Amino acid sequence: MTFGWLKRYAPRSLYGRAALILLVPIVTIQIVVSGVFIQRHFEDVTEQMAYNIGLELDHILARISEAPDADAAADAIGPLAEALQIDAALPAPAAVRGDRRLFYDLSGRQLISSLRRRIDGITGIELAEDDNRVHMTIETDKGLLDLGFSRYRVSASNPHQLLVISLFVSVVMATVAYLFLKNQVRPIARLAHAAEAFGKGRTLPYHPSGATEVRAAGSAFLDMRNRIERQIESRTLMLSGVSHDLRTPLTRLKLGLSMLDQDADVAALLRDVDEMERMMDTFLDFARSGALDDLEEVDPAALMADIAAKMQRGGADVTLRPAEGTGTAMLLPMAVERALQNLVGNAVRHGTRAELSVAISERAVVLSVEDDGPGIAKSAREDATKPFVRLDTARNQDRGGGVGLGLAIATDIARQHGGALRLGESARLGGLRADLVLPR
Repeated sequence: MTFGWLKRYAPRSLYGRAALILLVPIVTIQIVVSGVFIQRHFEDVTEQMAYNIGLELDHILARISEAPDADAAADAIGPLAEALQIDAALPAPAAVRGDRRLFYDLSGRQLISSLRRRIDGITGIELAEDDNRVHMTIETDKGLLDLGFSRYRVSASNPHQLLVISLFVSVVMATVAYLFLKNQVRPIARLAHAAEAFGKGRTLPYHPSGATEVRAAGSAFLDMRNRIERQIESRTLMLSGVSHDLRTPLTRLKLGLSMLDQDADVAALLRDVDEMERMMDTFLDFARSGALDDLEEVDPAALMADIAAKMQRGGADVTLRPAEGTGTAMLLPMAVERALQNLVGNAVRHGTRAELSVAISERAVVLSVEDDGPGIAKSAREDATKPFVRLDTARNQDRGGGVGLGLAIATDIARQHGGALRLGESARLGGLRADLVLPR
């Protein structure tokens, strides 16, 4: 047996599920206890009280039966009915036909059933006209007998007290539990918020609090965050240092080559030096992706339009489609621009033209770059986002190659925002489609 269908209706948040776990037992206990109490009260207690009033009515009917005529019977039941606090009239002015009660009068149903089982000749019992009084008529051998007595003699006057007290106590305890639960869930929510922000490239102040287990998880998160930050800083410093140390000898080498006779060999060596400089710049971009940037409120459509304009000024065949949706998002603008430049650069390098588009929804921003190149096979797309991987068999290398960091940089920047880089096939151009998905 599976309960998977319950997931569609269960709360998604930890607080909602904890509140549900708290309230379900309380409500269930209330329903069970109230049901048992109501059954006991409306059935057993009403049955017993109806039995007692039935004994008194039997005395009145016995006096009527013993009287020689109707007048003697009326005189005989007068003092007895007065002593029993029952209004009796013989003959009755009018007969009560049928049984009437209010629809919510559960004890009335039990009362009617009990009286009819005990007394013969009842023509009707009226409980709806005055819910504080019982009015009934009985056929006797001396005529129609009219009877009336207080409803409180056959029903308890305070059957709701247990329900009211139980409800009040349950509300008070549920409120106390709600406040306690809220105080316990708040540290978990703070931890989740800090972890989510760190996944999007933001470092929020966080101090572990709450229960022991939550404190332990918070301390582990802080240790992990510190280690990741130190690792990123070490990677940036290492690559920056290496690039800086290599730039000086490369500059000397380039200067020395420029002083030689410019022949084919020297030109080839100069191209090699230029390629090495481009490789170092790419390494630095990969190491510093997002490290020197701050989150800002950015219009993704304007950012993509700026990228398209820059590429068009560089002579690339780039078109920008109208944006779908409007709005802003918290982004690292320089990092996102670097990622888009890498994607557009790959598109125009491996194809003849590129097409850019922006889709802004309530929860995410999708920046898409499509080209008409050979694309990337589905089986190789995961490897294409790894650093230093060059898919020579999948992408055209005749128009210049890289060092295998373009897609890796875009992937790293997307992850810093808590998003992802998705690679697919362009439906319009037939080449590669790269979607930079960033949460808002």
